[in-house]
Amino acid sequence: MMKDVYILAIESSCDETAASVVKNGREVLSNVISSQIPIHQKFGGVVPEVASRKHVENIASVVEMALSEAGVKKEDLTLVAVTHGPGLVGALLVGLQFAKGYAFSLGIPLLGVNHIEGHIAANYIQYKNLTPPFVSLVVSGGHTFVVHVEDYDKFTVMGETRDDAAGEAFDKVARALGLGYPGGPKIDAAAKKGDPYAITFPKARFHEDTLDFSFSGLKSAVLNYLNSERQKGNDIHVENVAASFQRAVVSVLVENAMKTIETKHLDKIAVAGGVASNSSLREELKKRGEEKGVEILFPEMILCTDNAAMIGSAAYFQYIKGKRSDNSLNAVPGLSLGREA
Repeated sequence: MMKDVYILAIESSCDETAASVVKNGREVLSNVISSQIPIHQKFGGVVPEVASRKHVENIASVVEMALSEAGVKKEDLTLVAVTHGPGLVGALLVGLQFAKGYAFSLGIPLLGVNHIEGHIAANYIQYKNLTPPFVSLVVSGGHTFVVHVEDYDKFTVMGETRDDAAGEAFDKVARALGLGYPGGPKIDAAAKKGDPYAITFPKARFHEDTLDFSFSGLKSAVLNYLNSERQKGNDIHVENVAASFQRAVVSVLVENAMKTIETKHLDKIAVAGGVASNSSLREELKKRGEEKGVEILFPEMILCTDNAAMIGSAAYFQYIKGKRSDNSLNAVPGLSLGREA
């Protein structure tokens, strides 16, 4: 029988300083997140330099808290896992250097984890019996992918955004509407009070046959609509704009995910990333899933946002296949899905 694997995982790719202790890839013993949202709200978005400084201030205490809450001693750890990309380079480096030092001091292995693979792995925590293959829809502030998950460490990107990520578009439209940061929850809340069919916003269409996404045109259409209405002296119905914009985003996400299911002849979609908490996306996917006999999986809210538990889960499945990193491991801000460097 294989010995239990206790992983200390560290995540610092953007504006959350997070640490977690994960046992055997699916059991979360602690999941500590120090969010910087209140700090960045006054800037209307994440300021990379500020984020890095806050990571430096918080990381040691967050790690110690994760170990304390887990009831695990440093000497019991099997592995230290850390996000090494994609993300903000300065932010990544803080977590990476701390993890290197921690692993070295304990004489245990180090393993770099792809942040996007972590988001996908959040579903292994939520659904203890989930195994590949399945389709994953990864939707966050920085990433939008539809992925064929062939194995725990084998991914084929079926479609990705060619410009803005969905979450990025939410933030920009929320700012234009005066709703504030972060945009996703603000748009979602406003949309509940609006008419999603009040305004017809465009969805990107490509000449070639592709499952790629594009949200910059939609974002521009919303901004043009707002400018036009204001020039005419018309009142802006914020809730209707939010609901109509959200419908345009959600419809293309659902459409491309369902097309991938048909192409790959699979019956499960596991959704991941911060936008996975969007109520409209959840409702529409569940509705389409019921119609098509497709199981739709969502992690709980805490596992949708950036967190270290998902990094620990992804690391486990790599670790048991013999993967390790050495001290040359570096931050890769543009790290692609399915690549180690």
